[in-house]
Amino acid sequence: MHAGFIPLLDCAPLVIARERGFDQQFGFSFQLHREVSWANIRDKLDVGVFDCAHMLAPMPLAATLGLGRAAEPVIAPMSLSLNGNAITVSQSLFDEMCAADAQSARAGGMAPASALARVVRARNADGRTPLTFGMVYPFSCHNYDLRVWLAAAGIDPDNDINLVVVPPPLIAEQLKAGRVDGFCVGQPWNSVAVEDGQGVILATKNQIWPMSPEKVLGVREDWARDNAALLSDAMRALVAACEWLDEPDNRSAAAKILAEPHYVGVPEHILERPLKGLLKFGGDKPDIADPDSVVFYRGAANFPWRSHAVWIVMQMIRWGQVRDPFDILALAERVYRPDLYRAALAGCGIDIPDRDYKPEGRDDDFFGGEIFDPEDVIGQLKALSIRTAGADLEAFAEHNL
Repeated sequence: MHAGFIPLLDCAPLVIARERGFDQQFGFSFQLHREVSWANIRDKLDVGVFDCAHMLAPMPLAATLGLGRAAEPVIAPMSLSLNGNAITVSQSLFDEMCAADAQSARAGGMAPASALARVVRARNADGRTPLTFGMVYPFSCHNYDLRVWLAAAGIDPDNDINLVVVPPPLIAEQLKAGRVDGFCVGQPWNSVAVEDGQGVILATKNQIWPMSPEKVLGVREDWARDNAALLSDAMRALVAACEWLDEPDNRSAAAKILAEPHYVGVPEHILERPLKGLLKFGGDKPDIADPDSVVFYRGAANFPWRSHAVWIVMQMIRWGQVRDPFDILALAERVYRPDLYRAALAGCGIDIPDRDYKPEGRDDDFFGGEIFDPEDVIGQLKALSIRTAGADLEAFAEHNL
């Protein structure tokens, strides 16, 4: 079974399934292919070079909408991981933020965005070149997490700064070269920037939306239909790998495997710290211990919540990536497939939620106190002060009664 992946910490389920033989236990073999960019993953899955892929959670939705040059609908029958991203800035920008508001800059979560907002306003008032932030792909939680984080502090990501796409393995070097002032990317590339003395982590994804979506298993819709038994076996193997990965005693062994040049190719000690949740933030910020820095299995982490899909589509509408109205829940139910997950994992003794949708923000810290209701997407969009004009929300409302 040919599977594409990007060299990130959260490619681990595919790597461990192959290296620890979980695939062989279910009678098949993963053939893994390292790619440098998400566009490569998209294209090779689209034309059938790959049977499945390590994908950003929004990518199957974008593909099924025909966005980003995708031609074939893609589904997400399971999640591969939660959390794992961080927002990082250059040391020089961090110094500017500290000069503007040291208390907020040195805090975590949503607070540093307030310090950044002061810097952005001052730079723009002085006529200086706007700051440039990198993210890994337009249809990514990195893009949406960064945009929502910025907007919560009053920064318009389309007008107050520049946003550019940089493939994950190249982004720390772009910061070092001064081509970007900050970025949102998955580990280990935040930690690589900190280790080089070039970057300071402002916020982890777990601090701004705990247990939030990140990577999924992506397969073409027609391939899933024609290879149902193999897909079920692959899902069982990957869940077994995820369970192995979430055992703390296995994290060092996982770092050693991922450090191999044909996988992530980053020194073992840099991989081990975020895997174990022992994060260096850089600058003069204290190190933190966050056992949920990246989650592979705990808390039903592999379940493909359709409410996650709805939140992602809400961001696509908010930021002008889609304009023509469509039925949001129908798309979520076509692409995110808990029915396939339940069928494959039935009888395995694992925690499988009995519902497909859940609100966010009632029991955890969701973007500084916001609430997401998957049943009222249009109403929530209308209430936002910062969003890209273009989508006809009244037309969307007619399609989403």
